[in-house]
Order: sequence, then C-alpha cells, then structure tokens
Amino acid sequence: MSQGLHKIIDYVNKKIIQKLSSDGRFAFSELAKELNISNSLVHQRIKKMQDAGIIDGFAVKLNAKAMGYETITYTGIATKEARYSYAIAEKLKEIPEVVECHFVSGKYALFLKIVATNNEEFRKILYEKIHVIEGVGSTDSFISFGSAFEKNIPVL
Repeated sequence: MSQGLHKIIDYVNKKIIQKLSSDGRFAFSELAKELNISNSLVHQRIKKMQDAGIIDGFAVKLNAKAMGYETITYTGIATKEARYSYAIAEKLKEIPEVVECHFVSGKYALFLKIVATNNEEFRKILYEKIHVIEGVGSTDSFISFGSAFEKNIPVL
C-alpha cells in the first residue's frame, strides 16, 4: 500500500469501511457515536475516501433470485482473435442480463456473469445476443447453484 493511502486508511477509516461494508445504510450519526467523533468528521472522512477512489460508491444490492432470475451463470468467451475483446465488451454492455464482464487470462478473453429468468431464456441470451457479436468464437458456461458467500475486499 502506498504511503499516501496508508495515511487515509487509519483505524477510524477502517472502522467506517467495516460498518458500511456490513450495512451500507448504517447511519453516519450512529457511526459518529460509536467512534466517538463528530457527525461532520464522519462525512468528511467518507468524502475523502470517495475522492481518493477507496470508496467507489453506494448502491442497492438486488437479490437475483428474488427478482425472478432463476438461472445465474458464469460464462467464458473465447474470441476469434484477441483484438476483438474490447469491441465485444462494448457490445455486451448493451445486454441487460450481462451484469459483469471481466478481461481475463487463459483460455478465455472475457468472463461474464449472466442472469436469466430460466434456462431457456439463458439459451436465447447466449445464442441470440452473445454468439452473434462479431469476434465471439466460443463460450463455456457454468450454472451457479447459489453463492456460498460474498464479501468485500480486505481492508489493509
């Protein structure tokens, strides 16, 4: 960790990050009480961490199954040529069911997380929306039976 980041992530900021990671709606005023600092100092510290890019934002995390997406897959895309990777990623942004896209090394150039209402809908997304993108060579898909756990990155 760079020296500058080490100054930003002190004990108080670690505690702020831990609380907000476990409950993004945790009241800043409650944080201030727990940490024995002023409410405005909590706001200032969070703003400083946002400005430094440490806190990337606050969002509502939707439950895919509860929203009707019964099929969740991880799909690797092998490209016809490496040069297609970025153009394919741009096209994938337009497909609402593709909720994550990563550039990866190895057999695949891209690795996706796809949600679908059911297996038939997933098949349509794969064959009618993804395989028609110029440069897509082949795909391998892995169906998720459910998440064992998800967690945030460790705070150093």
